[in-house]
Amino acid sequence: MKKNLLGTLGVLSLTGALLAPSVAMAQAQTEVQFWHAFTGRLGELVAEQVADFNASQNDYVVVASHKGNYTETLNAGIAAFRADEQPHILMVFEVGTATMMTAGGAVKPVYEVMAESGASFDPDAYIGAVKGYYTTTEGEMLSLPFNSSTPVLWVNRDAMSAAGVDPDTDLSTWEQVDVVLEQLKAGGASCPLVTAWQSWIHLENLSAYHDVPFASKSNGFAGLDTELMINGEAQLAHLSKMGEWARDGKFIYTGRRNEGGANFRSGECVLFTESSAGYAGISDEAEFDFEVRPLPYWKALVDSPQNTIIGGASLWVMSGHEDDEYKGVAEFLSFLSTSDVQAAWHQNTGYLPITAEAGEATRASGFYDENPGTDIALIQMTSKKPTANSKGLRLGFFDQIRGVIDEELEAIWAGDKSAKEAMDSAKTRGDALLRRFETANR
Repeated sequence: MKKNLLGTLGVLSLTGALLAPSVAMAQAQTEVQFWHAFTGRLGELVAEQVADFNASQNDYVVVASHKGNYTETLNAGIAAFRADEQPHILMVFEVGTATMMTAGGAVKPVYEVMAESGASFDPDAYIGAVKGYYTTTEGEMLSLPFNSSTPVLWVNRDAMSAAGVDPDTDLSTWEQVDVVLEQLKAGGASCPLVTAWQSWIHLENLSAYHDVPFASKSNGFAGLDTELMINGEAQLAHLSKMGEWARDGKFIYTGRRNEGGANFRSGECVLFTESSAGYAGISDEAEFDFEVRPLPYWKALVDSPQNTIIGGASLWVMSGHEDDEYKGVAEFLSFLSTSDVQAAWHQNTGYLPITAEAGEATRASGFYDENPGTDIALIQMTSKKPTANSKGLRLGFFDQIRGVIDEELEAIWAGDKSAKEAMDSAKTRGDALLRRFETANR
């Protein structure tokens, strides 16, 4: 079983076996190791959740450990499994879902953990757009959705006014954004538009939002023999326009991850396409009047948008532990899913509430009325039933594929390639990785 895992993940960088930290346990308490990728405010909030669970009962103690960014945390889990020192719970970002699904005996599906433990668990309580990403075709939950977000448009209202643009201007379509970017540039804005996570927002979500495939086989949900379809009409139209904005100084490229967040939070940039989870940092640091709007769509392509897809991560239960330890795992996952915990997490971070009840509780509390726009991500994800094109992505070696796409997008922004040249190249290179993943998992 371990050989299968290492074969599947062989192209990932392994940094060696990382041993679980030695932590003193209260007598008679069963220890549960939880490895995650959060620092800063999010890390503090996770620590609070763990502390609250530990204080709520006397049978189990959850020990949370930060293991680096998403990629580093996944690699740490792989290395630990190799050394037979794997944690009980491992946070894995959404692009690692297919990899974990094909990891043989390395994981214990959440639905099995919950059923065997008898812990409170209702799979129908989780909102469909989130649950569907992490379930089998039969609807069985493989991992627990934890920090699920979706992209939105953040607006610096003060900077809009300073550039002579009405901050209430409609920005619901990219056509309207195009006009506003010209006005902002003419009004002296040095950074009209910046983005985080360029592939996730401007290709993966762009495709879902316009109900076109990112990849064949229902974006990988229907089989490993999938191919990228990122060089279609909708994708090329959007990326071509963004390339024009980059060359005209209307779109400022700052990096592949969330480097642009600092530029927006400082007040330098006017519009920012970013995760709904940007709320934690923006609300804490911004010294200007800001708001959140829906992600724009191209009116020329669709009459109305479909739904966006999630980012973030889920919690996978690793195999190789004792039954009493899995009972502790189940109790902790059940605790994380409770309405109060989820509502607080949603309100403090901007991540989606993973249960409908938590969203309803947030609305009933008046939070959305007091913080206009904070419900946009939830509405954007749930107003339409997901299609085969908008359920999500399940592609092998997707972290590496994103790296390929990022490289090709940078060529567009620099003016070195046309959108078609770049996406044709990304498809060829990405498909080669998909074939390697398929071969490794036959």
